[in-house]
Amino acid sequence: MHNAMSKVLQTAFLLALMSAGTFAAKLPRSGDAVFDRVIALVNSEFHDETALGRFNETARKEIEAARPAFSTTGSVARVDAAIDVALASLQASHNGRFRPDTIAYFELSDIFRFAIRDDLRRLFPPEGDVSYPGIGMVTQVIGNARFVSDVYDGSPAAKAGVIMGDEILAVDGLPYREIASFKGKVGQSVDVRLRRKANAAPIGVKVAVERMRPLPTFEKAIKNSIAVSKRDGRTIGYVRFWTLSTRDGLDIVARELSDGRLSAVDGVVVDLRGRWGGGAADAAELFVGDTPSFRLIPRHGQATFANVRWRGPVVALVDEGTRSGLELFAYALRINGIPLVGERTAGALLAGRAYILPDDSLLEIAVSDAVIDDDVRLEGNGIAPDIRVDLPLAYAAGRDPQREAAVLEILRLLADGTSDRIVTPRLPSLTR
Repeated sequence: MHNAMSKVLQTAFLLALMSAGTFAAKLPRSGDAVFDRVIALVNSEFHDETALGRFNETARKEIEAARPAFSTTGSVARVDAAIDVALASLQASHNGRFRPDTIAYFELSDIFRFAIRDDLRRLFPPEGDVSYPGIGMVTQVIGNARFVSDVYDGSPAAKAGVIMGDEILAVDGLPYREIASFKGKVGQSVDVRLRRKANAAPIGVKVAVERMRPLPTFEKAIKNSIAVSKRDGRTIGYVRFWTLSTRDGLDIVARELSDGRLSAVDGVVVDLRGRWGGGAADAAELFVGDTPSFRLIPRHGQATFANVRWRGPVVALVDEGTRSGLELFAYALRINGIPLVGERTAGALLAGRAYILPDDSLLEIAVSDAVIDDDVRLEGNGIAPDIRVDLPLAYAAGRDPQREAAVLEILRLLADGTSDRIVTPRLPSLTR
């Protein structure tokens, strides 16, 4: 019996090896180590096997179209473009390749630090702490111009007066580059040339360059975003969740809601127009849910917040930056009757994982699907806001009509006497 069982297992093992070898032989191959590694990883890890046929066919077409580029004398840029086209054919979020000349590469490396832990010390010596030289702003190209889309709260760019909507013309007299413009300049200041109004004369701003550590930078930005303002005799609080991936971001907000700057306000605007998602699936329980707030009070030392619930009026801001964990956050608020203001969310709710490629670029792959109760799918759909407000970026001069609309909605809720929020769960509209 033992020998028979052993032979069965050996046969099964050999069949598995033969199958794996046959499968590997069928994969598109270019001879380029990076391209071929992307193809292999997607085929082994991407969550939806039904998309692999389309992906592999696209890869084969790209190999043929860019055949000279895959030679040793070929164009790296053309190979990069071929990878991007192949990944786009998956038609799903959480798939992309990120290079070390982009801010996204460093931010995702920190977010996915556990997944790439074996490479961290080599990539970010000596201790594996992810960092990059920067000033704390993100830009977006519109037409032939580049505009500031985000300024991290408390960053050097924010302190220097750079604001959303500024057109970035140059850094130290050269075209702006996300990383290269600040390389070797930590501890120094750079001259950022920008234009605040269309056709206006350029202005110069001196901005200090810092060693930016992504997750601590996001925690600092969350804390520094917290603001309290007076409007029509009411006190309105505001906080922006740049990401849910930080260790202490939710705790920072919980403390402010419990006995900090947001504890005595009449209503809160929760800004979910984030940079990345990630984080705890139950983050929205800061604002919804029935469990009581409580603290753990030890004999010695400070009390800790074990559970915090904000019971007053809440309005949330959303846009295409509301993705992944932040999109789930927005969904939880919506079904608990909290108004969403802004633009449709990204429709990007899958689970991603990161891999380091042979050239040290970073590949993100969607390794798991995500379906909410009642078979609600946010992936590819997103959530339409209750109050749609556009935010034209170019030359916005820091004006934020979405935030203004959220404040007006808070004031309306307070005027209607809804400060003691009673909610009726409802499903979000995914189509309007």
